[in-house]
Amino acid sequence: MNPDMSTSAGIAMTPEIGISGAALYKLMTWLSPSYPVGAYTYSHGLEYAVEAGWVTNAADTGAWITAITESGDGFVDAVILAHAYRAGNDADTLLGILEFSNAFIPTAELALETTMQGAAFLEITQNTWPHTALERLLSAKGPYPYPFVVGVAAAAQEIPLAALLHAYFHAFAANMVSAAVRLVPLGQTDGQRIIAALAEKVAIIVERAIVTELDDLSTNTLMADIGSMKHETQYTRLFRS
Repeated sequence: MNPDMSTSAGIAMTPEIGISGAALYKLMTWLSPSYPVGAYTYSHGLEYAVEAGWVTNAADTGAWITAITESGDGFVDAVILAHAYRAGNDADTLLGILEFSNAFIPTAELALETTMQGAAFLEITQNTWPHTALERLLSAKGPYPYPFVVGVAAAAQEIPLAALLHAYFHAFAANMVSAAVRLVPLGQTDGQRIIAALAEKVAIIVERAIVTELDDLSTNTLMADIGSMKHETQYTRLFRS
């Protein structure tokens, strides 16, 4: 069910996205399911959607995840990430983006999800891939939504934005698919078909996210937000959101 209501010399580069081997290594590490940000503990409201009968099979799951990626929190994350990435060391601009990103979170559980992952990502990345940009965040007041911190860290480590966004979307979708495999339930093959079907759409969404201004940002996935709200009062829960 759809939740909408309505080379540089001497450096080997990956074709098309222009990323060095060193940058690619960091990117794969940061957005790997093994990176300890706790993403596996969150379903992004999907748990309630399954209980309510809104998502019951592979087709429903694919439509749900696609909608959130195209016009829901997934797209919002990408736009915020891109703005935080481009802000560089401009403290005032970063503060404005941070305030906006915190204010744009629609529910308490989604706020918990993104800020807990943001805090975990900030701490582990500064401990393993240290940079003054992350040190400044640690010394300042949060909370920091996950895409905001990823954007700042990636800019500091010179990871190309387009490659970063492709990887972020993949990680976002893969985590929701992982939750769906346990909740719907889905077979592993169906889950991978959903991720594969998103590939062409993600390429388009990345281009759109890069040029979208914060003032133009909106969502239309109200059922996903409602699912997140309802999740707070579910009697039995496997996930934190």
